[in-house]
Formats: sequence, structure tokens, C-alpha cells
Amino acid sequence: MKNFIEQTLGLSALLGVLGLVFLYTTAVYGADVDMLNKRADGEKMVYSQDIINVKSGESVTWLPATKGHNVEFISVPEGVKKIKKSKINKEYTYKFDVPGIYLYQCTPHKAMGMIGLVVVDGNVDNKAKIAKAKVLGKSKKKLKKLLGEL
Repeated sequence: MKNFIEQTLGLSALLGVLGLVFLYTTAVYGADVDMLNKRADGEKMVYSQDIINVKSGESVTWLPATKGHNVEFISVPEGVKKIKKSKINKEYTYKFDVPGIYLYQCTPHKAMGMIGLVVVDGNVDNKAKIAKAKVLGKSKKKLKKLLGEL
């Protein structure tokens, strides 16, 4: 009986370890981005990162560090269906499966330059399309600057 219990406990421990390994290797994660009124560099109405680089299959989570912000994708690579914008003051996660550049903005602060880019797999084939996206106010200058950094 003692031998049976030891074998059963050993098998349970092995299955638990294998489960954790599977969970760790399948839960691919890209980045966290804070939605901010003011960043450490003094920029106002911004995301904590202007450009995020991820691999296909990775996710980005935007966190409402300060109130009044959201995420709205305004230009994405071909083949990507319209992405529903997030609610104000709510955490939002999106998994990126199609390579290319994704342009997003904070709906209430889009004219104040609150935009960002996600680049998937280092693919910038849709850069010209992103450059033609309709952005307002300070976002025009910022978009040009960000695209110049790619």
C-alpha cells in the first residue's frame, strides 16, 4: 500500500509540473502599457510607451493608470477585422496575430497627441498606409515622428 501511495503522489507531482510547464509555454505575453495623464518625461496625455514591438501571438495590455483614457485602433494591417475600441477607464488586452503596424489612439485625447504604434514581427510593410491615417491636432506631428523612428 505504501508503494502505491508513493507512486500515486509521484505521478501527481509530475503531472503538476508538466501542467505548469505547458501553461508557461502557451501563455505568450508581450507588454503592459499605462494610459497616463503625464509621463515621467513630462509628456502629457500619453501612453507609457509610444512604440511597442511584439511577436505574432503575443498580447499587449493597456492599463488605466489615470482616469479618462481608452484604446481605439484607427489603422491596422490588411486582413485584420475592425477592432472594437476599449471602454474608458478599463483595462484592455489585444492579441496580435497579423504582422504589421497598428496605430491606436485615446478617443478623448486624440487631438492632444495621445497615439501609439504596435509593430508586430518587425514588419513595417503598411507604413505608407499608417502615414495616411487621419489623425488630429498634435497627433499629426507625433505620428510623423514615430514613423520616422521605425
